[in-house]
Amino acid sequence: MNLSIFLAAEDPSLSHHWLFPEIGEIIYGGLASLIIFGALFKFGWPAAKKALEARTAKIQKELDDSAAAQSQADSDAASIRTALGDVASERARILAEADAQAAAVLSEGRARITAEVADMEARATAEIDAARARSGDELRAEIARLSATATTDAVRAALDDRTQQELIDGFIAKVGAAR
Repeated sequence: MNLSIFLAAEDPSLSHHWLFPEIGEIIYGGLASLIIFGALFKFGWPAAKKALEARTAKIQKELDDSAAAQSQADSDAASIRTALGDVASERARILAEADAQAAAVLSEGRARITAEVADMEARATAEIDAARARSGDELRAEIARLSATATTDAVRAALDDRTQQELIDGFIAKVGAAR
């Protein structure tokens, strides 16, 4: 008898061929695989298909949302650019108004200052004339006082007592006659 047959009968791990298993194992393994594949096809495939469809729908929704957000951002950017254009024109208009107001204030200020200067010159001229008149009056009064003092001193020095008495009597006579 052959030794390999004897060993195969005693050791179940040994098979008749080094690559293929025993026929019973192929049949039972094939049936079990068909049952598993059938169950996976019947129960697993619809669940996997449903999960993939849900994932596809979720990705499509995200793509749609991002496209909507992109279009919203584009419209916002366009409105901002339009607003910036409006801001630039508004800025130019405000600056033009400010320049016009500044020119008006400047011309009004120049006119007011010219009027104030003319008024001050007129007052200064009037004050100079008044001061000139006062100083002339004061000078005349001082000259009159000094000349009265000088005349009195000169008359006293030149007149004697008798001539002075005659002058006083003549003055009194004139005043009395005039009444």
